[in-house]
Amino acid sequence: MTIELRAAVPEDVPTILRFVRELADYERAPDAVKATEPALHKALFAAPPAAEAVIAERGGAPVGFALFFHNFSTWEGRRGLSLEDLYVTPAARGSGVGTALLRHLAGIARDRNCARFEWAVLDWNTPAIAFYEAMGAEAMDEWRIRRVSGDALARLAGR
Repeated sequence: MTIELRAAVPEDVPTILRFVRELADYERAPDAVKATEPALHKALFAAPPAAEAVIAERGGAPVGFALFFHNFSTWEGRRGLSLEDLYVTPAARGSGVGTALLRHLAGIARDRNCARFEWAVLDWNTPAIAFYEAMGAEAMDEWRIRRVSGDALARLAGR
């Protein structure tokens, strides 16, 4: 069965949120999802959108998605593409859906003259790490992600 990829439309928001929740379950953080359908709708379809999404379908049924946004490299002097989430339903794993989504996003990055295409992966997620390495992704082991959120963000902002 062929894999069809398409840009998400507003009617996909419930499916995207379901996939986000399934991904959170897989990543051992089922209670971490705070997103709502209205919040995702605004993020994906406001002008300008904060992010974009691609839906993967097989036989007309959604089997995965990728959500991405642009970042910027001062060293390169141009934007890059940042993958926030890539998810393929368990039944569709190993059938080329993830590969198709990554290749599609790499094509978008090239078409938009992005300097790079990057994402984060949990250190324990060895199937994803192996998949990404097979696709040519390099680990950036010398870099560590830092995050400030919630009360710590309010404190840092002085509020």
